[in-house]
Amino acid sequence: MKTAEEINDTFSTGELSSKKETTGLKRSLKSRHLTMISLGGTIGTGLFLASGGAIHTAGPGGAILSYLVIGVMVYFLMTGLAEMGAYMPVAGSFSTYAAKFVDPSLGFALGWNYWYNWAITIAAELSAVTMIMKFWFPHTPSIIWSAVFLVIMFLLNYLSVKGFGETEYWFALIKVVTVIIFIIIGILMIFGILGGQVIGFKNFTVGDAPFHGGFMTMLGIFMAAGFSFQGTELLGVAAGETDDPGKSIPKAVKSVFWRILLFYILAIFVIGLIIPYTNGNLASSEVTVSPFTIVFQKAGIAFAASVMNAVILTAVLSAGNSGMYASTRMLWNLAREGKAPKFLGKLNKRGVPVNALIVTSLVGTLAFLASLFGDGTVYVWLLNASGMSGFIAWLGIAICHYRFRKAFVAQGKDLNLLPYKAKLFPFGPIFAFAVCGFVVLGQNYSAFLGDHIDWNGILVSYIGLPLFLILWLGYKFTKKTKLIPLKDCDLSN
Repeated sequence: MKTAEEINDTFSTGELSSKKETTGLKRSLKSRHLTMISLGGTIGTGLFLASGGAIHTAGPGGAILSYLVIGVMVYFLMTGLAEMGAYMPVAGSFSTYAAKFVDPSLGFALGWNYWYNWAITIAAELSAVTMIMKFWFPHTPSIIWSAVFLVIMFLLNYLSVKGFGETEYWFALIKVVTVIIFIIIGILMIFGILGGQVIGFKNFTVGDAPFHGGFMTMLGIFMAAGFSFQGTELLGVAAGETDDPGKSIPKAVKSVFWRILLFYILAIFVIGLIIPYTNGNLASSEVTVSPFTIVFQKAGIAFAASVMNAVILTAVLSAGNSGMYASTRMLWNLAREGKAPKFLGKLNKRGVPVNALIVTSLVGTLAFLASLFGDGTVYVWLLNASGMSGFIAWLGIAICHYRFRKAFVAQGKDLNLLPYKAKLFPFGPIFAFAVCGFVVLGQNYSAFLGDHIDWNGILVSYIGLPLFLILWLGYKFTKKTKLIPLKDCDLSN
């Protein structure tokens, strides 16, 4: 096995679909793992808890339309990432693509931005675990549960990539089965087959439903929907450890997108029909009044709150597990490219970047501890900066895909050589960039309105942008990097 210093990306001389990155990472992830990793990174508290708040704020129609628009945007991002990932499967994903197709400084900034995003997400999931466990064990100290689950997530990532993939597969499967059962039960209730009462479509016309609050209200739901869909890009990071990326990645993209969209849209549709948007419980983030819990209780299912709490615990574990995987691989890749300390590029005999894993776990732990001391102000700032990071990563993917395809044509290469071609180019990446940019700029538009500008609100909401710009421009001026001409973009692997 090659050391991190000797690593060279090579293509086999056969078909493009069989090209593999010989990095020392183990190609142990199958197509089913890849599919479930993307599903697992997306179906979580955003669906089980936040969907109720979206319906309460914008009405059922407004929530469905918002999730649909963001879903279409994510589709274009995923197909663009799949086009690049199938041709050039690397663990650095869009960080590496940015360095090759745009500017090394952008690759540096996107890599550190994405690592930070998931490292802080680990801390957020550790905080969530304590609240979930208090449902069953209200008097147990929070720190105990956080420590237990941190060790579990660490070990799942430490043992092997196959172990991670298998665990994530079953975590995701639990969530998928829950959503399917929920949709089936909900439809039976709507038509009166279950629950003994025909609900029909009456709740779609309660008050000013189906659309409530106008366009500016929907803008806020765009952001909530965007946060819910974050995690789909894990597919690109996992490409470097997939056994047959040319086939597995396109297959995963096709299945994952439609499943996610159907799960979200159908689930919100069912909730909106069964529970009127005026129900104040929809605005709560408590498991006991999760829209899923309310529907299951209405259907007469005993222990509905306990069942949903267990499912949400699985969702949190899955998100933390995926976050640790993604951030570790990104940090390892940065070290491999000379953009992070060299010792982080070490792999153990099982092909796991163990030093990057340890550092990521420590940062996640420190961020979590920051939430326990004082009033948690530091942690809130960290979390807000992390929230912006996911959207910045998506903007980066759109830019990389646009430049990749343009460079491919500029260098006279036949598009038929691509194992997978994203549809509707260049509309796809341009649309994704425009929608994502609109959501980023509108993070806290209300802070600019009124008699006085809310500078504190602006700083808290947009802190991720200046942090990203400091990374990008700092590296650019230090290393004197420039935008790479299309004909000079590195399309070899």
